[in-house]
Amino acid sequence: MIYKQRLIMKTFCGRANPTTGAMEWLEEDENYDYHQEIARSRYADMLHDKDRNMKYYQGIRAAVSRVKERGEKAIVLDIGTGTGLLSMMAASAGADFCYAVEVFKPMANAAVKIVEKNGFCDKIKVINKHSTEVTVGPDGDMQCRANILVTELFDTELIGEGALPTYEHAHKYLVQEGCEAVPHRATVYVQLVESKRMWSWNKLFPVCVEAEDGEKIVVSPSEMENCPGVPSVCDIQLNQMPSSDFTVLSDVVTMFSVDFSKPVRSASTYYRVQLEPVKSGKAQIVLSWWDIDMDPSGTINCTMAPYWVKSTSAFQWRDHWMQCVYFLPSEEPVLQGEKVYLTACRDEYSVWYKLQKARGEDNKADVCVESPVCRCQAHLLWNRPRFGELNDQNRTRQYIKSLMNVLRTDSVCLCISDGSLLPVLAHYLGAKQVFTLENSAVSRSVMEKFFKANHLEDKIKILEARPESLTSSHLEDKKISVLVGEPFFTTSLLPWHNLYFWYARTAVCKHLASNVTVLPQSASLHMMIVEFQDLWRIRSPCGICEGFDVRTMDDMIKSSLDFRESKEAEPHPLWEYPCKSLSDPLEVLIFDFRETVPQHCLSTEGSVNLLRKGKSHGAVLWMEYHLTADISVSTGLMQISNEKQDSYLGFESPKDASSVDKGTNERMRADYLHVCEGKALHRRVFFAVVWVLGYVSSDMHPGDWTSSFSPSSGFCSSAAA
Repeated sequence: MIYKQRLIMKTFCGRANPTTGAMEWLEEDENYDYHQEIARSRYADMLHDKDRNMKYYQGIRAAVSRVKERGEKAIVLDIGTGTGLLSMMAASAGADFCYAVEVFKPMANAAVKIVEKNGFCDKIKVINKHSTEVTVGPDGDMQCRANILVTELFDTELIGEGALPTYEHAHKYLVQEGCEAVPHRATVYVQLVESKRMWSWNKLFPVCVEAEDGEKIVVSPSEMENCPGVPSVCDIQLNQMPSSDFTVLSDVVTMFSVDFSKPVRSASTYYRVQLEPVKSGKAQIVLSWWDIDMDPSGTINCTMAPYWVKSTSAFQWRDHWMQCVYFLPSEEPVLQGEKVYLTACRDEYSVWYKLQKARGEDNKADVCVESPVCRCQAHLLWNRPRFGELNDQNRTRQYIKSLMNVLRTDSVCLCISDGSLLPVLAHYLGAKQVFTLENSAVSRSVMEKFFKANHLEDKIKILEARPESLTSSHLEDKKISVLVGEPFFTTSLLPWHNLYFWYARTAVCKHLASNVTVLPQSASLHMMIVEFQDLWRIRSPCGICEGFDVRTMDDMIKSSLDFRESKEAEPHPLWEYPCKSLSDPLEVLIFDFRETVPQHCLSTEGSVNLLRKGKSHGAVLWMEYHLTADISVSTGLMQISNEKQDSYLGFESPKDASSVDKGTNERMRADYLHVCEGKALHRRVFFAVVWVLGYVSSDMHPGDWTSSFSPSSGFCSSAAA
């Protein structure tokens, strides 16, 4: 949570440090919010999207030509103009005048400069308003209604950025009836699949524990099993999902279309299609994507279809538009050839799905367009990568093996992690007494349901308190002999944020036995210099885009990246973004949890040796947790293939965090991802961090690096190119 107080052109920002748990107040520039918005934007990604730009340009030329052929002046309304690129395309294509609407003031100011720099001041008027506030008339923002509507208001889900209400308002108040629209229409496609991997991001699977008194099965509460989850879409790079990780149960079908040249309704509604499964299985997932036709005939088409649908088409990488994964409320068995109904419900900003068996008549009376709500609270506590982490059997086995090594029949165990299964494992593996520290009401509620479902409500004691507030009475005047943590905390975004465990361990020091065992006993931070296949585009200058000079935007983004927060590492699920290693993995810092947090700063520095040629776009950072002397769990890269030194590494999806016993050389399953054309041997990374070195240019090479850990502020790193 961020608190702000403004005083004499300065902004004081207060934020909870996820590593230390402390509140920090920092003085920032008055335009701090603007700079953060700009720095985190993906404008560069959109402008590097050659396919998108080209198709828009073709569609705009065609629309202007159609209007001119009717003997009319071409008046363009460009909503969400950004840099003004689409308006400049329209003016260059012969439009008589363009109204470019942009609500974000810094971008509107940049658009004014870009339009002027490219010589279109007399043809383009930039309006710094939300489109719903634009007025039309002799004294209005627009002299008359437009007859060409140009927009780029789409996200991965198509409607998540408010495209529908924006179009609805524009047709009522800003454009002529029967206007041309670019794009002309959008079509949403769906495909029904079964996927244990993707389903593991939404439901918790049973956990088997081999205890001395027999096998124990940890089950989920019935509320969790029957919960529809959260309605928000899971947007991913489906082109990085191997075909072996899902089973297609239906053909691709059209779910719905929107014609943007006609009045659009944003009110909640639903669409229904009949599917005939092509294979029997468990329907769990609806995969979805869309395409846009830039012209009425559909000859100018821009598609987000994944590789198995249009494998012959040229692959266009983009991160601003991906593909959607929707989880059905519950898995439904389907039989080949036995028809089912798939219903898509939507409101103004989101879509959700449900599946029903086809009956004798098409009964639509039971369709409910209300958005699903998480009832079990687990989906509020755990995000999708966390579900995948909890479902990783290899990872769980390492914790079980470690606990078996350290627990004794008289062990008093305290677990410090948010919503962890470790207390259950510790109890089943023989601990005399188990306490678990839960920092939030949601976490406590979820764990209470879990313990009740497994008949452990009187076996494990939940303590809803912060570590520094823990008292002897909480622990029934017992000393803790085994302190455990995964560690995982819901406030963590970056790998080292989970070092909060170290601060918590320090805070409860007085409650620990003199011979306490801490699991994990230590952690280490690792890094590797990489060249990204495509991700570098989100931080790369555009320069000239489709013949238009947009360097003003480059300068604006570069300036915003100079702000403190923008220099920090960025979290990315690297299995979606292939990269090539330019260096060996390097251990940067070690954190010994057996000791309290030191009073002095930990720091290290050095140089990175490049092993192969390439463009050093950034560094990948990850943590490894050493549970015992010979068992470790890694959130990052475990091995590097030497078979293809020029190939791209693939990072695995959130089903499997790599777990390995030290001293073994277990080869993880290698997947050949489509976009790498089968050239690369892949290794698993659950969730790593891209550490982008500034504003990426094509000739960057790494230089010296420094890393430090401050007791007061937690971990921080920097690098100089």
